Amino acid sequence: FYVPQDESGDFKRYDDLLNSFEDTLARMKKLTPSHVVFNGRVGALTDDNAMTAKVGETVLFIHAQANRDTRPHLIGGHGDLVWETGSFDDTPATNQETWFIRGGSAGAALYT
Repeated sequence: FYVPQDESGDFKRYDDLLNSFEDTLARMKKLTPSHVVFNGRVGALTDDNAMTAKVGETVLFIHAQANRDTRPHLIGGHGDLVWETGSFDDTPATNQETWFIRGGSAGAALYT
């Protein structure tokens, strides 16, 4: 998210969305997000919102990034099949603990 901040670091408030447009666009052009979240919100992978799976079940991770390169990393395991560019038509890499997702791209991994 690209929420504008004032000189002291406090988030700005606007009367309506249209009034925030110029400041938001300026922040976006600098490629400095104010928030980076998983599944679109804070806490999306923890507590009541946690993704759960039983031992032996296979889960699919999809990771998209708007404009920064990232490297998803599975602690304690490896992506059994990893599609760094997100195309399931491509041959997947195997047994990847960390993989590279280019800015503006998406990737996927199957993990058991």
